[in-house]
Amino acid sequence: MKANKVSAIMGNEYDGRGLGELTAHRPLATLHFDCKYRLMDFSLSNLVNANIQSIYMVFSEAKMQSLFDHIGGGREWHLNSILSHYFMAFQEDIDRKKENNEAYFDAMIDFLKKSKSTYTVYVGNKMLCSLDFRSVIKVHEAQQAECTIVFKRVSSKLIYETDHVLSFNEEGAYMGNQLFSDTIADQGLFNLGMNIFVVKTEWLIELLEKAQQLRETTSLEKLLWETANETTETTVGTYEYTGYLSNIHTTKSFYDANMDMLDPRKFNALLYSSQHIITKAKNEVPTYFSKESDVHSSQFATGSTIRGTVHKSLVSRRSTVDSGAIVEGAIVMANGHVSKDAEVRYAILDKNVTVQEGVRIVGTPAQPIVIKKGTIVTEDKLVGDVE
Repeated sequence: MKANKVSAIMGNEYDGRGLGELTAHRPLATLHFDCKYRLMDFSLSNLVNANIQSIYMVFSEAKMQSLFDHIGGGREWHLNSILSHYFMAFQEDIDRKKENNEAYFDAMIDFLKKSKSTYTVYVGNKMLCSLDFRSVIKVHEAQQAECTIVFKRVSSKLIYETDHVLSFNEEGAYMGNQLFSDTIADQGLFNLGMNIFVVKTEWLIELLEKAQQLRETTSLEKLLWETANETTETTVGTYEYTGYLSNIHTTKSFYDANMDMLDPRKFNALLYSSQHIITKAKNEVPTYFSKESDVHSSQFATGSTIRGTVHKSLVSRRSTVDSGAIVEGAIVMANGHVSKDAEVRYAILDKNVTVQEGVRIVGTPAQPIVIKKGTIVTEDKLVGDVE
């Protein structure tokens, strides 16, 4: 696919409030996943694997530090070459311009015009998947649609109340979309809109110019969903995704997505499909396992030292589990330290957390405990009926 044929816009619509402390000081996109990745790695990789090299990112200005630390100049994703470009915009700046009666979509429109692309991909920020955009674009072209929506058939437990679900007629033709909160929740499988669209660039420019003129929403994602309901004016196509999907909108969904990576089938479906997942490179020594360690059904990044027991857990870079310590059903992010005889079960330890000697942190699979970044845990933290 020609590099200039397709451009992309990465949105940051979901603010991550359902993940509490995990997204208090970072955007959802840079949240750590499966020991060594960030959530945004999957969207970025899906795009660059399809040779999409012109990317416009919209983020919150209040949580930019982790984003800059991770993406840097974009070298890992080959976004720092002569033919590749990425741009960043702040949602708050777009909102301020609208409030001041200024042209708030002009920067995005300028990006689209300069990209000289035929199509534009829009990607939201909370759907974790491995998607071949080359296939989506081929279907978009074959359907001769102005807008193509990517969806997956899932059960209600994987859907957030503000997600959109698609409806089809008996012949399988797209009829429209609505919020999940407005649907009947006992109908079995739903056609979950994945907040991923492929559109004609010229059509998108006209849509943005019209919305700006009428002083409509500053959210491109919302604008696309609303326009996709105007089926008498807009030709809408669909693409059904059948691969692995997690909808990251709560602490529990984030925990479950990580635990899924301990299932070889789901792990391979996400990370070893035809799509290569790229992340920021870290050159470190392998993790050390002492003779006294007891480890199974777990994953580890580099640079860690394991002397205790680790079962069904994910341990990130430069973490330590001391002798006598037990880690089970847990996520330990970078630079974690579980001290001697401590116990961590069904919990998420954010970066730089230290659990002191003998301390117990015990949650449940339904309610994992979150320990915020940089905490030194000196007292037991228990959930439910744990003694």
